Amino acid sequence: MFVYADNAATTKLSQEALAAMMPALTDLYGNPSSLHQAGREAEAALWDARERIAACFSAKPREIYFTSGGSESDNWAIRSAAETGARKGKRHLITSAFEHHAVLHTLKKLEKEGFEVTYLPVHEDGLVRPEELRAAIREDTALVTIMYANNEIGTIQPVEELGAICREKGVLFHTDAVQAAGHLPIDLSAAPIDMMSFSGHKFHGPKGVGGLYVRTGVLLRNLIEGGAQEFRKRAGTENLPGILGMAAALEASCRNMEASAQRVSHMRDRLLQGIRSIPATRVNGSLTHRMPGNLNACFEGIEGESLLLRLDLAGICASSGSACTSGSLEPSHVLLAIGVPKELAHGSLRLSLDETNTEEEVDHILEKLPGIVAELRAMSPVWDEAGQRMKAVEV
Repeated sequence: MFVYADNAATTKLSQEALAAMMPALTDLYGNPSSLHQAGREAEAALWDARERIAACFSAKPREIYFTSGGSESDNWAIRSAAETGARKGKRHLITSAFEHHAVLHTLKKLEKEGFEVTYLPVHEDGLVRPEELRAAIREDTALVTIMYANNEIGTIQPVEELGAICREKGVLFHTDAVQAAGHLPIDLSAAPIDMMSFSGHKFHGPKGVGGLYVRTGVLLRNLIEGGAQEFRKRAGTENLPGILGMAAALEASCRNMEASAQRVSHMRDRLLQGIRSIPATRVNGSLTHRMPGNLNACFEGIEGESLLLRLDLAGICASSGSACTSGSLEPSHVLLAIGVPKELAHGSLRLSLDETNTEEEVDHILEKLPGIVAELRAMSPVWDEAGQRMKAVEV
């Protein structure tokens, strides 16, 4: 049996997205900026997609800017807010310690340019405390950027509380909602969010296309100079097939969100019960404030890379953390941020399910995983030491 349990990394293209993309790959090939009929038809399709995506988030069409994906959206939002703040003498930025690297690396670069960054702790449950954000905001704070849901451990942040504090203090609030969009209800007409990043391939849309929501009145610097696309902020001919596919995928995900969340949560909880039966296992992050399909655990005495390879041989696609850092030998910065010891963080596993998974696939994971962990521990000198400690505790 083949089981794809790495949906936090990317998702399968939906039939709705594929059907929406085909006309733009065959017949609807005009440039949306052209004045002739073919261009006008393409421009109309582009605007229709913008309206439909905005409606899914209860936003205005002119508040949606199309990008190449979540990383670009994060970079654009953060650098824009930082430059706007700097012109007013505000060079202080706030984030959390376990953001996606698209956020953290952008902030590290800004630190080299003279900005000061405060990294809020996320605690063992993987949550930012609103009171700690309030205490961190200063007169020269230009931006707070906190992710909506963590990409590795799936914890959902108190975004509305965090945004309300920023709104009260007159500070811009950006959230990386790449993991949340299409999976959690987001009402931007009510939520105190100034900018929000999202990416199509996380909710069964195509790769290479995403978006940035920018609330009306928030200044956004030009990202790419050239043509007048994206309200003169991001030049370049639009990726019309990708945008149409993303719009269709988002609509389908939002339409089926409640039913999907219930079914996926049930499968995740079955996995949780089975994983907890494996000795010396730590489940990471809050189980209450968590994405429906996310389960992240560490197994003492083994390496995550070996675990993933053995799972792959058993037909199970999983992850040890973010897909963006899969080539790194360092333990997850997310797990270290919530207090997981470095040696234990090396043995992490992320299983991320969605509505395309089945109960039979969960059965297959539960059938294979305990034996694989046991076999790897039998070969591990690290586990031999840990096992002796466990026996000593039991005695």
